[in-house]
Amino acid sequence: MEHIRDSDGSSSSSPQSVKSTTKWAASLESLLEDPEGVKRFREFLKKEFSEENVLFWLACEDFKKMQDKKQMQEKAQEIYMTFLSNKASSQVNVEGQSRLSEKILEEPHPLMFQKLQDQIFNLMKYDSYSRFLKSDLFLKHKRTEEEEEDPPEAQTAAKRASRIYNT
Repeated sequence: MEHIRDSDGSSSSSPQSVKSTTKWAASLESLLEDPEGVKRFREFLKKEFSEENVLFWLACEDFKKMQDKKQMQEKAQEIYMTFLSNKASSQVNVEGQSRLSEKILEEPHPLMFQKLQDQIFNLMKYDSYSRFLKSDLFLKHKRTEEEEEDPPEAQTAAKRASRIYNT
């Protein structure tokens, strides 16, 4: 477990106070910032046959952080071949795709995929993300978290009673 530094500099390995499912439910942005959230979202998208959307989004995020021109060219080529070309193995469905040519790959710049990435983000946000929050996969994880993270002293009497009588 990663040690989290408290504000006074001491380290604590206690679970973060905000449950991950709470963060995931807050926004697609916060879901995508959490590696575990990304993992669960990918599992969900795989079942929906649209995992390529989040993979494309993540690849674009990595691409934007690149500095080295040669690495950028390689990564741009990889993104194009994997997600954008009409022969792509994991093709994403974006507008203006047919106008994309390999020419753009010769002069890569950090935001060259931004418009397409935004389209995919919105597609996920207004489509699969809302279904993800209602999915068994998400709800099961949420229940598990709630059961694991309630130390007995923090439970209310009502909660304890409901556990005992299984109501």
